[in-house]
Amino acid sequence: MNGGQQPAFGLSFDPRALTDLLQAPSDIRDLTLAYLQEVVNAQRFGLRLTGDLEGYRKLFVDSRKDWRVVYGVRPAPAESTHQREIHVVAIRPRAGNDVYDEVGRRLGMTRRPLSARTHAARSRSPQLTTRGCPAPRPAPPPSALPGLPRPALNPSHHHAR
Repeated sequence: MNGGQQPAFGLSFDPRALTDLLQAPSDIRDLTLAYLQEVVNAQRFGLRLTGDLEGYRKLFVDSRKDWRVVYGVRPAPAESTHQREIHVVAIRPRAGNDVYDEVGRRLGMTRRPLSARTHAARSRSPQLTTRGCPAPRPAPPPSALPGLPRPALNPSHHHAR
């Protein structure tokens, strides 16, 4: 099936990921197995995940990118013929980030995993920090204050009499 090529990695599944695979539609199941074979043979690499799931990768299974496989590369067990293995954590639909929430639960995270983009969006910009100085408050322009002279009108707007 792999043309006599020795796989680059071993393959293991979280038991719940096997259940995911069995419950997936047959076309998703077939595509997932074909893609995982390419990953094991180092012919395909998923995109790196960031933030709390850094160190894991995701594969888009279908052309609409509705299904994801999330896996990590880790040291293989001592009895394995491979030094490293592909460990599949989840095979689930992307809708509502369900797959990433489930991966977080399976990895024992107590809160929802956040991406690097979410971390950045929630962090406070260092440019907003004030070093002991209160932030200046906007004030109305001087022309809006009563009793102060108003700016002169542009002479081109005066009508000749």
